[in-house]
Amino acid sequence: MNIQELFQKGGPAMWPLLVLSILSLSTIIERLWFWASLLSKEKQIVNRILEAARSDWGAANEMARQANRQPIGRFLSAPLRLYNPEPDLFRLALEAAADEELASMRRGDKILEATIALAPLLGLLGTVLGLINSLSSIRLGDIGTAATTGVTLGISEALITTATGMVVAIFTLAFYRIFQAFLFNQAKIFRKAGNELELLYRQYWPAANAKGRLPGAEYSNSSFGADGLNRRSLNSQEERERNREPKLKGSDPAEDSPSNN
Repeated sequence: MNIQELFQKGGPAMWPLLVLSILSLSTIIERLWFWASLLSKEKQIVNRILEAARSDWGAANEMARQANRQPIGRFLSAPLRLYNPEPDLFRLALEAAADEELASMRRGDKILEATIALAPLLGLLGTVLGLINSLSSIRLGDIGTAATTGVTLGISEALITTATGMVVAIFTLAFYRIFQAFLFNQAKIFRKAGNELELLYRQYWPAANAKGRLPGAEYSNSSFGADGLNRRSLNSQEERERNREPKLKGSDPAEDSPSNN
């Protein structure tokens, strides 16, 4: 029995099942490509950004910006774009970025869920319609005679839609659960990477805040925030502000030495 005969014997319910199977298969292929490209580069990106953050936050920001095509890169770049944020704001940016990225990873789940729910029901509907057609031609006087021989064949053909619907639903459900496992693992990776980055920032932020600049300024000229402020320009501005402050008498030993003589 080829596919054409299968569809003819299965009845009209086979066509909606065909549409659902095409949608499900295309979604599965797209999601497999997405997860394969993500999982192959994610660990390397996380290690590079965290290693750079231990010594140079500007370099870490640049690495995260370059990895902006990957969800983990956008996640770690969200707080690094801020200019000298407080630790609470840093954590809030991480949480908001994680929610957004994890939500985008659920793309296609609605199609798979709809296929899992509708395919068995369409299969049952096709079977019921086939049974109605087969049994509608039987009369009570024909039971047990040669006139009912075709009914058995009609019932077996009506069950084709049920089997097809179950196959489509089971196939889709298997990949749906795999993708859910990938998503759960991503939540763990995001949580671990975000906690490590936040811990590093909480270690450096008090000293950086006391100096009015971010950690790692002595190692890099790149800015840490989206406003493009340069760390060295900020330091030079502080130097000019200190020079403008009026000096109190007796504050400079070099100026007081003639008077003391």
